[in-house]
Amino acid sequence: MEKFVTIGEAAQLTGLSAKMIRHYEANGLLPRLSRTEAGYRLYNRQQLALLGLIRQARKLGFAMVQIQSLLSLWRKPDRTSREVKKLANAHLDEITQKIAELQQMQTALQQLADHCSDDDSAQCAILDGLSANTMLNSAHSPK
Repeated sequence: MEKFVTIGEAAQLTGLSAKMIRHYEANGLLPRLSRTEAGYRLYNRQQLALLGLIRQARKLGFAMVQIQSLLSLWRKPDRTSREVKKLANAHLDEITQKIAELQQMQTALQQLADHCSDDDSAQCAILDGLSANTMLNSAHSPK
């Protein structure tokens, strides 16, 4: 006989909050759940595994739509590992792009901070630099 757990137990076992579990259910990430006569949700081993997969995917930064794709592949016994790897590599490419953008931001902000006199004067190289970049960007943007 299959063992079922309540949402509180599911939350404890998966490291997710009950609120997040309900959110994932509302967004269709979980199949229809069994319920007690009183209406309490009941989770089986497979649903707990799904919740664990969702939690790990979120920790790795996958978007909800990507998680839906991962879950679809997880449920599909005739999937190929190539399909899963393609999805993972696409996410890796997004992460690599975000890292590059963050490094550019870091460099630009470091340059502005390096030019700050850090004294009591009203002159501020950081604000001057930010406003100069804004003026340059608006001059080059299409109208």
